[in-house]
Amino acid sequence: MARGRFTSWLGMALLAAGGCGGEDMERFTPPPVASLAAVPSGIAPARPTETDAPEPLPPDATLRDYLACAALANPQLQAAFYRWRAAVEQEPQARALPDPRLTYRYFIREVETRVGPQKNAVGLSQTFPWFGKLSLRGEAASEAAQAERNRYEAVKVALFQRVKDAFYDYYYLKQATEVTRENIELLKQVEAVARARYRAGQGAYPDVIRAQVELGKLSDRLETLRELRSPIVARLNATMNRPASAPLPWPGGIVEERMDLDDEQVLACVNEYNPELKALADEEARQRTLIELARKEYYPDVTLGVDYIDVGKSIGGRHPPDDGQDALSVTASLNVPVWRDKYAAGVREARYRRLAAARTREDRANALAAEVKLALYDFHDAGRKIGLYRDTLLPKAQQSYKATLTAYQAGKAEFDAVMDAERVLLDFQLSAERALSDRAKALARIEMLVGRDLPRAGGPAGQGKP
Repeated sequence: MARGRFTSWLGMALLAAGGCGGEDMERFTPPPVASLAAVPSGIAPARPTETDAPEPLPPDATLRDYLACAALANPQLQAAFYRWRAAVEQEPQARALPDPRLTYRYFIREVETRVGPQKNAVGLSQTFPWFGKLSLRGEAASEAAQAERNRYEAVKVALFQRVKDAFYDYYYLKQATEVTRENIELLKQVEAVARARYRAGQGAYPDVIRAQVELGKLSDRLETLRELRSPIVARLNATMNRPASAPLPWPGGIVEERMDLDDEQVLACVNEYNPELKALADEEARQRTLIELARKEYYPDVTLGVDYIDVGKSIGGRHPPDDGQDALSVTASLNVPVWRDKYAAGVREARYRRLAAARTREDRANALAAEVKLALYDFHDAGRKIGLYRDTLLPKAQQSYKATLTAYQAGKAEFDAVMDAERVLLDFQLSAERALSDRAKALARIEMLVGRDLPRAGGPAGQGKP
């Protein structure tokens, strides 16, 4: 897919995004969407075919591009969407009357009446459930559909969290590869200095050997990082329903973002917006409705009907004026709800199911609060490490390495000091990049637990060459 087509495609997605509140139930295949806030609830994923080839991502693909592709093609999200659509179609079925019943009777032995023998009879009847039964059934089906909608939302936010998690790991792999490659170049310079000092009679040959050993170790680490690219790419491709080996470009820079909410506000947002809790609340409401429906079983259903009887001519000498006249009758019947123990058990069952739904929601809310607390700890801890490594330790490590290498060149420092300074520099560089990735992953997890994007502000960070 050409870059212009991809840009247009994503642009249509963002224009179609009106926030999390899209409610158009009839829109089945709208344009793709790209973020938590950009996926209206009523939008269906695309319908891929078996012959569809994975479309390549642009060389400068961003996280939004990956989210857009996942929203379009992920089969788990599609399955959740169609379960929701199937549940929506249950409501009109629940609110509808039972099918009318058409009956036909043929009299094997004709019934002789004053006006003639009865030969055939045709009847049409319709059952009407007791007042309120149909509306309660429809309400319960509507609440079940709402629960399926929120389960779809839960699958969506979980999918986006998986995409972000793999994307940030992919970003860290890129940065770790770059840092390792840069440190290999630094070690080559150290090895060249050690060799020059040895040739000048100012250094020992073991220093050259140790520099070459460190080069070999870093080269092995670089090769390990390169081989790690394949499984991480496979993780990303899996979220987008692409072959595991489909190539993906290196990600660009990520944004270091800070939330505008404190921890207590985040916990409050979980209780308000988490789609799992919403689905469980819908299920509890459905069970309340089913309690009322179970109580309606104490009341009878009414059946009304009309019968048409085909009457033949009288046999014999007597022919009354209405001889052979067909008969028409109306009927009314109702079932007799006499099995009171059965109906009482149905009410108790519905009550217990309502209590089970309430306790399930309470348990899940407690578990989510604990998960959010842990994610918030990871978020704050990663932020602290970013400040520590990037702003404090890393500049000092760079200064230390340069000063130690200069002193070694002048014969005022030992080779061990240079190696230690280089190892510390590499460790701090990788730690700074890991903290940046971990902070972004923690924020993605928090947003998954909340169920929506959180208000935050940030600037570009971690810019690097693909």
